[in-house]
Amino acid sequence: MAQAHCPLTPEQIDLMHWTASLGAITAEALALRMGVTPASARGRLSVAVRRGLLARRRLLVDAPTLYTITRAGLRACGGYGIDPCRLSPGGAHHAIVCAEVAAALERCYPDHRLVGERELRRDERELGRPLASARLAADRMHHPDLVLWPDAAQELPVAVEVELTIKAPRRLAGICRAWARCPKVSGVLYLAPDRVRRALERAIEKAHAQERVVVLPLEALPSGGRVWGLG
Repeated sequence: MAQAHCPLTPEQIDLMHWTASLGAITAEALALRMGVTPASARGRLSVAVRRGLLARRRLLVDAPTLYTITRAGLRACGGYGIDPCRLSPGGAHHAIVCAEVAAALERCYPDHRLVGERELRRDERELGRPLASARLAADRMHHPDLVLWPDAAQELPVAVEVELTIKAPRRLAGICRAWARCPKVSGVLYLAPDRVRRALERAIEKAHAQERVVVLPLEALPSGGRVWGLG
């Protein structure tokens, strides 16, 4: 129990903040982010679990274990305004891939700050206005999975969407149209497997959003040669 009262190291605080922002992470994603082995990343996460800062769940067979922050972890790192993530088997695949995408993007764009949807929602709720979300019909908001914020304060962020399933064409075109006219972002990057990418490209064309919205294959990310669940 004494270990639970030990102050967190800067590395542990960063881990807590990253987990809170994304909602859930994996050892594989943390290893990619830190440039360490999965075993080393797993060890760091296990320490946080033993201290009650993170919770560990495996929701899918033959899938990476997911780690979420606890209320104790939020208190320890000062992560105010964000609730612990509630995972379900239906959302586990998306959470696993989002964590890997987040880690890969941080390595690709070290001069940007990456923010997850949960942190973005918290910040927009506090300010009472959208920061990097698109406005849909009937004043509904569409929040991206991730946001890349540049260091320069005057530059707009890039919204990142991880699309793993094919949405209804009309709905997808509506989202792309909302992104095309969104003044809060400089552009939108969709990352998707091939079967979903083709549907996205059709929606982007239908929405005339080619200048603001691009789609790339998930496999293009530097993720150790494989994105979980795609091969």
